[in-house]
Amino acid sequence: MMQKRVKRVSRGDTGKGGSRYLSALAGGMAVTLGHMLGNLSDIRSVETLEYPEEEPGDITSRYRGLHRLTHREDGTIRCVACFMCATACPAGCISIEAMERDDGIAEKMPAKFRIDLLECIFCGYCVEACPCDAIRMDTGIFSIIGREREDFIMDRDRLLSHRGAFGEEDSRG
Repeated sequence: MMQKRVKRVSRGDTGKGGSRYLSALAGGMAVTLGHMLGNLSDIRSVETLEYPEEEPGDITSRYRGLHRLTHREDGTIRCVACFMCATACPAGCISIEAMERDDGIAEKMPAKFRIDLLECIFCGYCVEACPCDAIRMDTGIFSIIGREREDFIMDRDRLLSHRGAFGEEDSRG
């Protein structure tokens, strides 16, 4: 039978470590208090935005807004119901039901396409995963309001009705 060697390590004196913690805490509180007093002394210099009456002016085209489905040049839906967006979604908020196209194109299309915005975390993984550039988050709609849960369920027709807000309407290339 082998005897195990156990090495005991003492924790040491926590008095010095505790004082370092308290001094760091006091330093942080002093910085916070200094900023607060500076803002209170010159309240007019603090920038505020009267939202929603004032729209933010610093939103770029890379900002993720409400989703939309894109169209092809001939006006048909670009989505081929490959389920890549639903697979990539970490929140699991995208549900798709596929059907065969009736316009002679040898692809599928979504019969139902739903995004639950109450579950969506707006990560953009669905946009990155789409091989057809069928889904985008460039509508420029950043405030989503509703009174009932159904107001936050985006179906295929609502997603197709949104347009791009930053000049790239149809295809990226």
